[in-house]
Amino acid sequence: MTSANHAGIAMPADAVRAQAQASPAAGTRRIGDVILSLNNISLAFGGVKALTDISFDVREHEIRAIIGPNGAGKSSMLNVINGVYHPQQGSIVFDGKPRRAMHPAQIAHQGIARTFQNIALFKGMTVLDNIMTGRNTKMRSGLLANALWWGPARREEIAHREKVEEVIDFLEIQHVRKTPVGRLPYGLQKRVELARALAAEPRMLLLDEPMAGMNVEEKQDMCRFVLDVNDQFGTTIVLIEHDMGVVMDISDRVVVLDYGKKIGDGTPDEVMNNPDVIKAYLGTGH
Repeated sequence: MTSANHAGIAMPADAVRAQAQASPAAGTRRIGDVILSLNNISLAFGGVKALTDISFDVREHEIRAIIGPNGAGKSSMLNVINGVYHPQQGSIVFDGKPRRAMHPAQIAHQGIARTFQNIALFKGMTVLDNIMTGRNTKMRSGLLANALWWGPARREEIAHREKVEEVIDFLEIQHVRKTPVGRLPYGLQKRVELARALAAEPRMLLLDEPMAGMNVEEKQDMCRFVLDVNDQFGTTIVLIEHDMGVVMDISDRVVVLDYGKKIGDGTPDEVMNNPDVIKAYLGTGH
């Protein structure tokens, strides 16, 4: 299957992955053991049930997609994973350790980074400075030392700047590195947000509709970068995306939500042939 059949993307994701794996910088991508386990998660806001008794896992180094109609609970699930919401029922195990109520900053320190459905960048700051904020979890110098920019603080910032420059090169945004983000077109802003998340060197990356609102060329570029992050860095990716061509081409496994309940889970082929998923989301045309 090629994403051109569904989304007009010119290059099949398999071909993009093959190119990434052939690169001299490519890592040895191998799906490993379960790194995240969500068990019987239920979340409600007053009398409104956002998630009901949902269980699934994520394996190390895989691309795990979450799909479903609008209002299915996809973003709520992502917010549970990174600590924005705390479920009333269920348990979460990350890297073999049960996780209790934690805030997003604590979870970021554990190695989970994310992007947002609506771009959440500092529009008046340059691309470089926005990406540098992704290094906050790695910084050890105090406020006074950073203000004086002296000794260890200076050496630390230089090291962080080098890491950020590597991310900028990787995502091919060198030409806009000193441009205020607010002046960039939408597709490049989405790439900068991805860069900020990558600057944290996460073990797991949560992507909330990274290709929403993009044209065909921008989607193709973002597909390639998502695959490169997964292939070359070995980063585990949990992805929400409405473009079914993209989802089915780049995902290893897919979980399907509908009205806050899980109705499907498996490989892309298994999900596409699941009668419940077809009825609720894909439609008979697929």
